Amino acid sequence: MEILTVNVGSSSVKLDRFALADGGLQPLAKHRGADAPALDALPPPAVVVHRVVHGGTFARPVLIDAPVEAQIAACAPLAPLHNPPALAMIRACRQRFGPDVPQLAVFDTAFFADLPQVARSYALPRTLTEAHGIRRYGFHGIAHQALWRAWQAHTGRGGRVVTLQLGAGCSAAAIADGRPLDTSMGYTPLEGLVMASRSGDVDPGLLLHLQQTAGLDAARLQDTLTHHSGLLGMAGSADMATVLADPSPAAKLAVDVYCQRIRKYIGAYAAVLGGLDGIVFGGGVGEHAPAVRGRVLADMQWLGVRLDGAANADTDTDARITHADSPCSAWVVRVDEAGELARAGQQLLAGMA
Repeated sequence: MEILTVNVGSSSVKLDRFALADGGLQPLAKHRGADAPALDALPPPAVVVHRVVHGGTFARPVLIDAPVEAQIAACAPLAPLHNPPALAMIRACRQRFGPDVPQLAVFDTAFFADLPQVARSYALPRTLTEAHGIRRYGFHGIAHQALWRAWQAHTGRGGRVVTLQLGAGCSAAAIADGRPLDTSMGYTPLEGLVMASRSGDVDPGLLLHLQQTAGLDAARLQDTLTHHSGLLGMAGSADMATVLADPSPAAKLAVDVYCQRIRKYIGAYAAVLGGLDGIVFGGGVGEHAPAVRGRVLADMQWLGVRLDGAANADTDTDARITHADSPCSAWVVRVDEAGELARAGQQLLAGMA
């Protein structure tokens, strides 16, 4: 029996095949940069498991049917870079494998479904929040769960950890013994850290000002904040490696702002957690940009972080980058979202047996 996982990101498509045998999962093949026509070359799986960024009120994986598709579509305006292509892949898989192959949706928002009320609430009139279902949903939940799992595997312990998913989209989470207490993304994936082309935190008063004085309507504001801000807006490129290699003042400032925002969230989450045992980096930038990690962790001895410069420079993934006696250890790990998706598929098949 095979499980096919489908992960449509804001800048990538990842297909992974797993064999289910003897109660375990065995990776078979990875397909990167694929699109719907590439499905024609794959054998029909026992189940297809999709990463879906915004699931609204869904708090756990669900079998995809017409009402679930409708909910994913209804959430598309809140995750415009992710939900529409995820829907397209769901329909492409149905066309390729037929309606009898079950498809499972695993939502990035589910990991944060039970955020403490103090962390999920906006200070807006209750009449608005209740009428429109307004709350901080959080995103990248599958990645943060994988980062937490990696922390446990490498350290053999629980504890108070800040996980950092740094890719085209970027987010931070404060996790205490496996339970998320806060996260940087909110009602949409726009809130929080500086990203490749997304702004992250912006004063809402500034947006009102741009509406009133620059003539930017809601559609243009969304396009600006989602597609033309972040590293791209500040430095002219959405690629961190390109920005790091650019000697211009604009590029240097973009990297400084990017790292400063991460440092602020680490400090805030240390307060939320009541101390910090670990920091875990993942994602394309988190795994492959030692310069970014170094700037983020510089001069954090006050927090118990003793960065090992040689380890940080020499490794990309699955290694500690702080000294052995550092009270707060920092790690770089490969984010195994496919593994998390496959586990959900395995649980589904076990329940159907």
